[in-house]
Amino acid sequence: MRTLLFAILLTLGTNTIAQDNPVVVLETNKGAITIELWADKAPISVENFLRYTDNGYFDGLIFHRVIPGFMVQGGGFTPDLVQKTTFDAIKNEASSAVPNSRGTLAMARTGIIDSATSQFFINLADNAFLNHTDETTRGFGYAVFGEVIDGMNIVDEIATVATGPGKGGLQNVPTEPVIIISAAQQD
Repeated sequence: MRTLLFAILLTLGTNTIAQDNPVVVLETNKGAITIELWADKAPISVENFLRYTDNGYFDGLIFHRVIPGFMVQGGGFTPDLVQKTTFDAIKNEASSAVPNSRGTLAMARTGIIDSATSQFFINLADNAFLNHTDETTRGFGYAVFGEVIDGMNIVDEIATVATGPGKGGLQNVPTEPVIIISAAQQD
């Protein structure tokens, strides 16, 4: 009985800690994806993501890059593949303590370490090759700042859509747009 009570208290304690983290719901035309943001592990990335969320920036954008077994990426393009203007780039908070595991949310960037703006991706697998290993350009990695806590089945469904080339040299673009209808913080 004491073991059961301890397990219940431990679970309640874990939920309390999790409730301190912001939660964002991405409503897509495929269904809802609920994401817990890890402000304690990547405060700059979380603040950046919430800035875009709170300004309605993601509303109406698409997942423009879908690679089964790897990741789905969004947060930058309209359904017509027009790239939206962003806020300034942020510091890359990649850390070996926060790996790119299945279901985690990470900042997309160019080959420049501190180039992430609005684009993000959700890992479909454990992508260890994206993890921070050292301070070099090649080893710096991609900053993980949250995790899907509900709706991973929707992410997996997005990963099955047909893709092809898009304008501007984009690759792996869904042939039918996968739209982020809205992104909002959950109360």
